[in-house]
Amino acid sequence: MEQINTEKFDELLKGDKPVVCDFFATWCGPCRMLAPVMDKVSAELADKAVFVKVDIDQNAELAVRYGIMSIPLVAVFKNGEKTADQLGYTDANGMSAFLSKNL
Repeated sequence: MEQINTEKFDELLKGDKPVVCDFFATWCGPCRMLAPVMDKVSAELADKAVFVKVDIDQNAELAVRYGIMSIPLVAVFKNGEKTADQLGYTDANGMSAFLSKNL
């Protein structure tokens, strides 16, 4: 999954496809555990959405904008609006189910 900044994130929200964003920090243990899960799930669902990661320490403005107080947080955006989110570590089956329901 591509790691992006606030500017690139804002560009993606203007696109036609839903955006799935993994908000994380490098110091966060559960975030590191979730990374391979998101890589697997994003490969399986690549045709349904754009998958990206945002480091909240490097892009604090986005964390503030979306009220992100805890990580990891995987959020689904449609038509520029956050429509669903999943907080904390989730295994591949759980993440696939969450995304299938919300994409």
